[in-house]
Amino acid sequence: MSEETRNQEAAVNAENSETVETTETVEAAVSEETAGAAEAAQGNEEEVTSQEGLEIISLKKGDTVKGTIVKIEDNQAYVSIGYKYDGVIPIRELSSVQIDNAAAAVEVGQEVECKVVSINDNKESLVLSKRAIDSEKSWEDLEKYFASQEAFEVTVADVVKGGLVADVGARGFIPASMVERHFVEDFSDYKGRTLRVKVKELDRENSKVILSAKEVLEAEFEANKQKIMSELTEGQIIEGTVQRLTQFGAFVDVGGVDGLVHVSEIAWTHVDKPADAVSEGEKVRVKVLKVDPEKGKISLSIKAATPGPWDSAAGKINIGDIVTGEVKRLVNFGAFVELFPGVEGLVHISQISHKHIGTPHEVLKEGQEVQVKVLDFNPSEKRVSLSIKETEEAPAPSPRPERERSSSRDKAPKEVLNNPNVSLSNEGLSFTLAERFGDKLDKFKGNN
Repeated sequence: MSEETRNQEAAVNAENSETVETTETVEAAVSEETAGAAEAAQGNEEEVTSQEGLEIISLKKGDTVKGTIVKIEDNQAYVSIGYKYDGVIPIRELSSVQIDNAAAAVEVGQEVECKVVSINDNKESLVLSKRAIDSEKSWEDLEKYFASQEAFEVTVADVVKGGLVADVGARGFIPASMVERHFVEDFSDYKGRTLRVKVKELDRENSKVILSAKEVLEAEFEANKQKIMSELTEGQIIEGTVQRLTQFGAFVDVGGVDGLVHVSEIAWTHVDKPADAVSEGEKVRVKVLKVDPEKGKISLSIKAATPGPWDSAAGKINIGDIVTGEVKRLVNFGAFVELFPGVEGLVHISQISHKHIGTPHEVLKEGQEVQVKVLDFNPSEKRVSLSIKETEEAPAPSPRPERERSSSRDKAPKEVLNNPNVSLSNEGLSFTLAERFGDKLDKFKGNN
């Protein structure tokens, strides 16, 4: 084959090769374009499906929906419920009680169930109410609590005139008289507190819910009281805290239960008013005098839990001692003198003065300070015998008048006669005269 012929064949082959490459490139381009179009078509189809999926949701007023809080503002909260736009819960529809900020009722991410209040797609307005759903559910629970009188917890949402307000799905009111077992003057610090309450009154038609925390406290107190009383024994000495003071005594808390310390059991010395000896909040040691579970009463004594004055005086008073005391009381038969606080001794009227007195009031007065001598001391019987006059020097005897002394000296001794026929006694004289007159009388009768 000639060289020219070979060149022509090579040119033809090259041309055919370029044609094939061009065809493959075009085909590849067409394939890529077709694939892209297909992907785009698929994406459009999915978007349409999703859009159609959103539009499938049909809402109307009164429907119940579930969603998630996605945004919170001061006076409203936004909820995503899977609709084409978010719903809004106004602050008044967040809670059954008045709140100052939406954040006080819900938080972002919280799952909520709401009722559709209104919907306007043209304005993209969807108003929801959480309060409506909470209220419907709460009434069922409240009716159960009311029937069983079971206690449950609530949080104080607000302090209002006359009591407290709690959100229980409905507006729950706790009157001031039903908050505590004791009187409370200021409730300002109760907001935000958690209380255990019972349903006292329930009126669904008028949306009235009355709650009582006091009844729960009373029940808990009684249960605790019975437990403590069963553990107390007469004669036991325990520590307590003075809770209240009255005219007749002091109430002392001994582990959650109040016992009464009568005014006569507060101190060994006389106490006019409990406030003179103890104060509220003071820690005291008391002795259990009596426990009465049936009446729910505990009798206590402060003075019995401390050494008595007579015990303390045992080493301070001795027979024959002369001590200083104060006249506490005057009676017809003597005077009571206090030697130490709570230790009084009797000065009998015969031991008050060296001279004769009709009553102690003639020489003594209450509150007077006197010196006394201990005649007898018996601490076990709480008795001290005292004398005032033995601390004083006896006065000298009064001199007799001169006439009395001289007349006594002038008197001569009587002469004693031994003559048996003479008797100086009245009896003897009378007998002799009777005999003589008797003889004369007999002679006179005989002559007649």
